[in-house]
Amino acid sequence: MRAILLVKTSSLGDVIHNLPVVSDLRRIWPKVAIDWVVEENFASLPRLHPEVRRVIPVAVRRWRKQLGQKATWAEMRAFRRELQRDYYDLIIDTQGLIKSGLITWLAQGLRCGYSAEVARERLAAWAYDCSYLIPPNAHAVERNRWLAAAAAQYTLDLPLRYGIQAPAEAPAWLPAEPCCVLLTATSRDDKLWPEAHWIALGAQLHAAGLRSVLPAGSPRERERATRIATAIPNAIVAPPCDLDTLAAVFGAARATVGVDTGLTHLAAALNRPVVALYVATDPGLTGVHAGPRAINLGGIGQLPEPGAVMHHLQSLMAETPPR
Repeated sequence: MRAILLVKTSSLGDVIHNLPVVSDLRRIWPKVAIDWVVEENFASLPRLHPEVRRVIPVAVRRWRKQLGQKATWAEMRAFRRELQRDYYDLIIDTQGLIKSGLITWLAQGLRCGYSAEVARERLAAWAYDCSYLIPPNAHAVERNRWLAAAAAQYTLDLPLRYGIQAPAEAPAWLPAEPCCVLLTATSRDDKLWPEAHWIALGAQLHAAGLRSVLPAGSPRERERATRIATAIPNAIVAPPCDLDTLAAVFGAARATVGVDTGLTHLAAALNRPVVALYVATDPGLTGVHAGPRAINLGGIGQLPEPGAVMHHLQSLMAETPPR
């Protein structure tokens, strides 16, 4: 086995869930070259894994909105040339969408993916030379790993390892004293944890000697984070950050508490203490999945209480030394 191409383009959490596949493949074939096709906005994530040789950014999300522009078609041709620069022993599409299937079909090599019965979009399966019936009710991390093991024909008896490390240098604005990151924003309002609960948790963190740090992206997210931070003693709203900077923040913090969002999965993948909060989704399928330092609380129709969150957080921090 000389070279393998992974196709997992988005979203943030899905890309993170695919990182253990790289670790698994390199344990089986220590010298295999692993390349990865990923949406341009998430390209920094595979680059955190030292065993990814080449990251091939794609811009499907942006191209869809700009199909009338000549520059878009020039970019698509350049992407195809870059994709076809190498021949791969295996091309593994762990996304199972029509768009990822098309990318897989354009690449050169043996194309593998989910069977039509379990692919997220059935038509994606037309792109594959080999397709596999992977149980759809397993966690996303394990589905990715099982698909790769089936395609590459090895037994998946390997320990889970994401294989990434946070940048060593934390940003200058991060407080020097111990802090806890609070990820209060997510893509859907029904997945939010109540602001009053965040404020109550922040007060408990302050009493325990931890400053609360609240990252936020969009203007609406920043408004919410600012309201919460204003009510928590000594809390700060982080300035706008790229993914590399946020990885450094997670690595330097004592712990992270987050709702159902990709950034919570990133903190867990960095092997830091994480409590993930679920209100409207099932953590059994897409919850944090990174070993004993990361736990899920809540579920569909369930609302974790601040006291329970703090209890679990203190237990995790007690077992994890500061960085």
